[in-house]
This record gives sequence, structure tokens and C-alpha cells, in this order.
Amino acid sequence: MTNHEASLPLAERVLDGVCTRIEAYYSAKLARYGAIPLGVDWSCTATQWLRFVQLLKICSFETPFSLIDMGCGYGALVTFLKERHPQACVDYFGIDLSPAMVRCARRRYRREPAVRFAVGRRLPVQADYVVASGIMNVALGSPVLLWEDFIRLILTDMHSMSRRGFAVNFLAKPPRGGTSDQLYCSSPDKWLRFCREELACTVEVLDNYGMQEFTLLAHGAPSVQVRGGG
Repeated sequence: MTNHEASLPLAERVLDGVCTRIEAYYSAKLARYGAIPLGVDWSCTATQWLRFVQLLKICSFETPFSLIDMGCGYGALVTFLKERHPQACVDYFGIDLSPAMVRCARRRYRREPAVRFAVGRRLPVQADYVVASGIMNVALGSPVLLWEDFIRLILTDMHSMSRRGFAVNFLAKPPRGGTSDQLYCSSPDKWLRFCREELACTVEVLDNYGMQEFTLLAHGAPSVQVRGGG
């Protein structure tokens, strides 16, 4: 243990350990598969982009906005924005725990002036919106209570970094072939309450978009709405 690690509270050291395991897991995925959906643990581009559609419902594309993409991986959301919203003016900032992911993303988008990437868990700046796709799902064998502490930390970070709102998705059931000790699944209720009561957000639930999961859109004053994700 380093002197820095020894000076941290126990809970923070434990959560730092979770982040270290996540970084190693995704760096290994990228090394094995490269900059494709499998490299960030998604099965294909179609489902990866369907998730982006839901997450970006937090954003208003009528005016320019800034966006932080937590767990950005190799930057697939940048390509999605360019293809699906070519007229949008988006100041994009991706952040990821994996230095290998960030290096890959910087190479892919090095000619994009409004696209930046950083290594880490959070940024010391705010953006209009913050989104995160899949980062709550791969628990890597962490005890449920520890993983839920990690989720609360990430949701709190997302809230503090966003001026208008944030969006995140969760698995409701394990996908076919998924192992329950590696994946975290939940119903919306727990995280609706947390975002509403602890973060004072209005929370909208998107489901029924063809996968065993849901997306939370959080912004404004406390209330809950539910609608399909099609």
C-alpha cells in the first residue's frame, strides 16, 4: 500500500479497488477485441446505438450543448452523434478509467476540435448533460452492497457534473449467457428513489425498447414519469 492509499478512508480505498478492477477488465477487452462493441462488452453496434438513442433523450438538440460521456470507452458515442445528429453542435468530453481506452479514443478523433478525452472517474468541470452507458452493469464479483455504494458514488458524480440533467442505463435481467455473479441487475425503484430523494431530481424511466434493461433520465425537481423507449 502506498502512503497516499494509506491516508484514504477505508470506504474510499475499497471503492478505488473497484475502479482498479474495472480499468483492468476493460483494458483487457480492448486489447482482445479492439475498438468495436465487443471491446467495451457490448454484443453489436445495433444494440449499442439503441442504448445511445435512449440516453440522449435527456438532451435538447435544438441549441448547442456540452456533454460528458462517463465510461466513454473508445468514443463510440462521438460516431453516433456525427451520424445521427450531424447538424448538432455538441461540445463532447469523454472520461474513462482505462488509459488504453482514452489513448484509442484520442487517436480515433484527433481531428475533432470539439471532442476531448480524459482518464479518471470524474471531471472537475460541469457540462449541460452527463450520460453513462453500461458502467453500472459489470460488477466483476463485487458484493452487492459494495457495488451499490459504487453506483451511488457514480450517480452523485454525474449529478454534480451536470447542469441540466444526466442519463444512465441498468440491466433489469441478465442477458442470455450472462453470469449473475459478474453482472448487477436491478429494478428501477431503488435508483428512482435515490435520484429523487438524495439528488433532488425529476426522474423519467425509459423501458420497453427491446432489451432487458431500463434507462433513467434525471433532471430538475423531484417527480417520476414512465414511458416506453421506442
